[in-house]
Formats: sequence, C-alpha cells, structure tokens
Amino acid sequence: MTKQILVGGVPVGGGAPVTIQSMTNTRTDDVDATVEQILRLEAAGCEIIRCAVPDMAAAHAVGAIKERIHIPLVVDIHFDYKLALEAAAAGADAVRINPGNIGGEDRVKAVADVCRQRNIPIRIGVNGGSLEKDLLAKYGGPTPEALVESAFGHIRLLNKYDFDDICVSLKTSSVPNTIAAYRRMAEVSDYPLHVGLTEAGTPKMGILKSAVGIGGLLALGIGDTIRVSLSADPIEEVYAARDILKVVGLRKDGPELISCPTCGRTKIDLIGLAGEVEERLQGVKKPITVAVMGCVVNGPGEARGADVGIAGGDGEGLVFRHGEIVKKVPQDQLVDELFRLIETL
Repeated sequence: MTKQILVGGVPVGGGAPVTIQSMTNTRTDDVDATVEQILRLEAAGCEIIRCAVPDMAAAHAVGAIKERIHIPLVVDIHFDYKLALEAAAAGADAVRINPGNIGGEDRVKAVADVCRQRNIPIRIGVNGGSLEKDLLAKYGGPTPEALVESAFGHIRLLNKYDFDDICVSLKTSSVPNTIAAYRRMAEVSDYPLHVGLTEAGTPKMGILKSAVGIGGLLALGIGDTIRVSLSADPIEEVYAARDILKVVGLRKDGPELISCPTCGRTKIDLIGLAGEVEERLQGVKKPITVAVMGCVVNGPGEARGADVGIAGGDGEGLVFRHGEIVKKVPQDQLVDELFRLIETL
C-alpha cells in the first residue's frame, strides 16, 4: 500500500478511494472564467483540479479562485520557482513541479521549505517528453527505466531538504511504456501515484488509450489519483475517468448500462434501443446495472447479474429483474416500462 498525502484535506494514497482530477484550460488570471469552469467540473464529478501558473498574474489569482470553489486546487509550475512560492502563499493545496527544472538547489530548497511550512504536498511530474538529457542518452529514449530513474532523482532532491510529502506521476503518450513505468515504480517505492497518459489525443483514441492504460493499472491495484488527458472540454475527461473507475469496479455512483452486440437473431433496433436507454439513464443517479438485450430467448438469463433490463423480440419484448421476467410488453413500450421499473428500485 502507498503512503497517504492530503491534498486540501482530500486523502490520496494509503487505501483512500481513487480520486478524479482534471485541469482547467482557461487563462488562470481570468478568475471568473476559471471559477465557472471549475464549478462545472465539480458538478461533473471532478475531485481535485489543477490550474496552469505560467506567470505571476496567474499565481496571484490562486487565492481568489480558491475562495469560490469547493475542491482542492493544484498549481502547475514549470521553470520559475518564484511562481511556486507565490502560489503556495496564495493558498494552493498542492504543487506540481519538476524539482530538476527550476534552477539551482537553493531554489528547490525554497520551494520545499514553503511547502513543508504550509503542509502542501508536491507532485513530481515526470514526463516522457521532457526527460533529462543524460537519462535519454543513457537509456536511448524515454524508456520506463528512464522515467523511474528521473522520478527518484527528483525525490532525492526534495528529500535532501527534508521534504517527503510527495506524489509521483510518470506519463508518456505510449500505453505500454506508461504501464511498465508505473508498475516498476509501484514495485520499488510506496509513494502515492498520480496515473495518466500525456497527450492521449482526441476523445476517440484518448479515451481508448486511457481506458487501457489507466484502467489496466487500476485493475492491478496501481494508482491513487487519475487524470484522463483529452484534447476536449475537460468535462469529457471527468466523465471518462468516472467510467473507467466504474468499469474496474472502484466506483458505483450511478447506473451502468450493459447491452449485447447485434446478431442475425435480433429482430429489433437494438442499437437505437440501447442508445435511447443510455440517454435516459443520464438523469438516473441510482447505482444500478441496466441491461438491453436483443434476444428474448437468452437475454434475461445472460443478463441475470443486472438489476433490471429489457430484451427485444418480434414486435414485443420482455422487462426483467435479476433475470426473472416481470412482464411482456409491445416493443414500443419497452423503454417506458423499463424506466417505470427503475423508479420502483
């Protein structure tokens, strides 16, 4: 089990539930726009938010943003250690930084000191695209071994100044390399791990890569907090992260839809039926499993594990609960009858 850190009171690691993160894409110094986006992300299920701090105007905005949101705020710092000092003083709940790229060790010490004094954890963000040149030369590229060695180099630097309130990420855009890096890190350390892929892409491939990479690691018990990185509205990142956690069995905070593939026995518009049920389930908060099956012969039995479901036939279909048939209804009434049954649960 990993060690536990507290990000603004939210536990990360040490057996705590895996948390969902995202990152704003507004200008951080535009407080109104940033707060509006964070509030939408909160409503979607985001539990920790990260904001870029590229300049002093952004660092100075941290306090005003914090006053109007309800989840912990992580500041993302590159190169300028003074931005980390200012953001920490303004009330940041955590700092994401690479200790090796902010200058001399006196600057690392300054950041470590202010974070220790304010109980602010630091995430060491190792990225395959910005590894140290000596490690790239040693390993011939951003290999899993190079990522892990980079992480420990940064850890030693912070430890040198009596700082160990650390979370680690080791991100690349390669699913196999990312999985291998996190597995290696989990074997040799007990620091909490922020899991994700970098530059995962647009939703089509980005969600697929994240489901395999993040979901695969979570299924192995590796990962304490996650971010799905997409070239899209950050809301999509949160929805995808929630779905990944549900698929690997770590969350059950809403309905899960299961449906069978179509085949030659299907006599209804199963694709349309599943799509309609999925859309209407967006308004349901109950932690239930709902099945949409295309065959009245095998459907109820195959979906016995579902709380409720429907199975289509020729002009009519079945509504069932835990595999037991509740009633037979005309095909055009299937969805309405399903949701009447859901209301009774």
